[in-house]
Amino acid sequence: MTILLPIGGLIGGLGLQVSSAHEFHFVQATAGSPGGTTPDWKSAPPTVRAFKPLANTVNVRWDEEFAYIEANAFPDHEMMTGITAWNQQVPLPQDYSGDNAWRIPLKPQPAGNRVSAKESLFKGAIAVALNGVPIFNPIKQDGRTDTFLAGELDEFGGHAGRADDYHYHIAPWHLQEVVGDSAPIAFALDGYPLFGTKEADGSDVDTKSLDEFNGHQHGDSPYHYHASRDYPYINGGFHGEVELRDGQVAVQPRAQGVRPYTRPLRGATITGFERTSERSYTLAYEVDERVHYIRVETQDDGGAKFNFLDPDGEAVSETYTRRPNKGAREGRPRGGEEGKPRRKGKGKSRDERPPRS
Repeated sequence: MTILLPIGGLIGGLGLQVSSAHEFHFVQATAGSPGGTTPDWKSAPPTVRAFKPLANTVNVRWDEEFAYIEANAFPDHEMMTGITAWNQQVPLPQDYSGDNAWRIPLKPQPAGNRVSAKESLFKGAIAVALNGVPIFNPIKQDGRTDTFLAGELDEFGGHAGRADDYHYHIAPWHLQEVVGDSAPIAFALDGYPLFGTKEADGSDVDTKSLDEFNGHQHGDSPYHYHASRDYPYINGGFHGEVELRDGQVAVQPRAQGVRPYTRPLRGATITGFERTSERSYTLAYEVDERVHYIRVETQDDGGAKFNFLDPDGEAVSETYTRRPNKGAREGRPRGGEEGKPRRKGKGKSRDERPPRS
């Protein structure tokens, strides 16, 4: 069931005032050209123009080779609700900007040896949604677990990784409501676009013509991928050239965590997500039919404060400071599925304490 907030005296007594849900952004960028001004959309490369409907969410710049997508990867939609296999991570805005921006080739080239997402690419992102949220392989790093079938994803196909970084593992279908059924909803990191169930000309996709990567050429349209409701859900690998290292795309942004990563909480189901201000939200989750709450507040320094409330009314507060992000690097893990315990902030780490029930 869905927990509807506000939830009464316990939360109020902790100062966790909850208002009704509303649209908001933690950080908003405005679209700009390489010079930082509003781009000339008509003369911009096709890849750049695809992001115009989300210009209030992402900043787009480009050079002769790449489009650079800057965003905080913190979408407007509800997050985490519906997850039944939870790692206890929660979403925090990320700084994907400057040298730490997403990089999409403007002139993708077919690869001599294509890379299958069934056999590799289990770490890091393989695509970026038009709202700036990265998309990871639907198969986990173990090379066999389907995150969707395992109950690890929310109602929008995403979850938070070890750096508390929100990302998708399946297609962001909801973006079709913004861009339309016949426009891309994401771009693979090899530069080829990902469409939904329609072609660019508005016709239905002939699924029999799709290759093992969910891609094809249709009419005069160049090669592109299509999303699907079952595996591979997104691009099933890379049709195009891309530099790989250690089984992942070599150059991509780094997600920056603020606390040690946490451990899976067996039997937990996330039942509610409510934005409480432009800087905070509250998650509700159930364990053994008892409801727990986490309020997350972002800080001016990029860190975060976590308030945990158990069913008996006992509260624990933890505050963490974000370390400077050094930007994208080659040859090292990036993104939330691969990470190491972060430096601890004030108070005990959640993964050092057994969950209360």
